[in-house]
Amino acid sequence: MARYTGPVCKLCRREGVKLYLKGIRCDTPKCAQERRNIPPGVQSQIKKRGGKMTDYAIHLREKQKVKRFYGVLERQFRRYFQMAERFRGNTGERLMQLLESRLDNVVHRLGFALSRRQARQMITHGHITVNGRRVTIPSYLLRPGDVVGVRPKPKSLERVQANLAEVSRPVPNFLTRVDGDAPQGHFGRLPSLEEVSLQQVQPQLIVEICSR
Repeated sequence: MARYTGPVCKLCRREGVKLYLKGIRCDTPKCAQERRNIPPGVQSQIKKRGGKMTDYAIHLREKQKVKRFYGVLERQFRRYFQMAERFRGNTGERLMQLLESRLDNVVHRLGFALSRRQARQMITHGHITVNGRRVTIPSYLLRPGDVVGVRPKPKSLERVQANLAEVSRPVPNFLTRVDGDAPQGHFGRLPSLEEVSLQQVQPQLIVEICSR
């Protein structure tokens, strides 16, 4: 499974927004985006921000921001876009709904993991179940009505309980979390654009660049 293994704080600085790739660290003074709010690289440090971007660059940065936020590489992102095009309605909104429906994203938004990267690790290690069955594919797309649970093993339950105790992140309206000895999450419906994790995004720009 291909994945980005470089320094993630550089991604936030490059896009100019917090992508929350390091979990709760991103809310502390250690956040690199707040300490060094300039793109990485020598030329970027010389020019700082404010240089005029071309129309293509604006569209590209929007797409790259979404890819990096959800931890998706180019080929997989293209597949999501092709899936979104096949549905009726707004393609940009459907694209964001598909990304929000990924199992790793839902595990993170339920508070079972501190970051999407940790959520992917927990899923691949077999700590998460869907409708009572273990799923080890982070990109698994959930459907309305699916139940996301924790494998009934001491190690799995201990990790999730520790993460829930460490964060106080509100659960979005399209999800429902049931706390207890074995926490569960219910994927009630597809989210609206107002409920997606990344609010600083313009899906129409992504549609325009991917349609070229």
